[in-house]
Amino acid sequence: MPPRSSARPILWWLIACISLVAGCSKSPRLAALPADATVLAFGDSLTFGTGANESESYPAVLGRIVGRKVVRAGVPGEVSGDGLARLPETLDEHPPRLLLLLHGGNDFLRKLPRSQTADNVRAMIRLARSRNIEVVLIGTPEPGFTVTPPEFYGEIAKEFRVPYEDSIVGSVLRNPAHKSDPIHPNAAGYRLIAERVAELLRKSGAI
Repeated sequence: MPPRSSARPILWWLIACISLVAGCSKSPRLAALPADATVLAFGDSLTFGTGANESESYPAVLGRIVGRKVVRAGVPGEVSGDGLARLPETLDEHPPRLLLLLHGGNDFLRKLPRSQTADNVRAMIRLARSRNIEVVLIGTPEPGFTVTPPEFYGEIAKEFRVPYEDSIVGSVLRNPAHKSDPIHPNAAGYRLIAERVAELLRKSGAI
């Protein structure tokens, strides 16, 4: 009787590990957006498009890329607590199928507690979910040497199982060629943000 190969159990173990990692790395799925769906881009000056014309803001560019109505609901200078207070009325005014949430930068500039910002972001996601609105979270970087989002954005994305874009805003703001001032993109920077968000929407099945 021929000896059993010891390689086969190892092979199956490797396949199982690879499958597990691949499954965990997949972005959470979104429902496909109908052609007439409204997408609400909600945030502060990064959503408003400070540093560029309105037609060059990331929501405007994203709308042209994905062929959907993308409402630009950004208020320059707004902190996340004020955003949370504004969100219900905005959802009433522009009932969306999908919320793109990019908020928290002014909290960091004003050195507000991270825990407070995280709680406000969670509350905004809960509010959207309570209205059966899906959410995409976009990390806002902190000022400093690395210009990267705090870890709580990724933790919140995992907690709520929402698609998360963690790097594009920081990447834009680290490149002087993509900025209009120290904290805002220019038209080229906003286009890069829109393109990355569109890519995430495709990967998640929304478009």
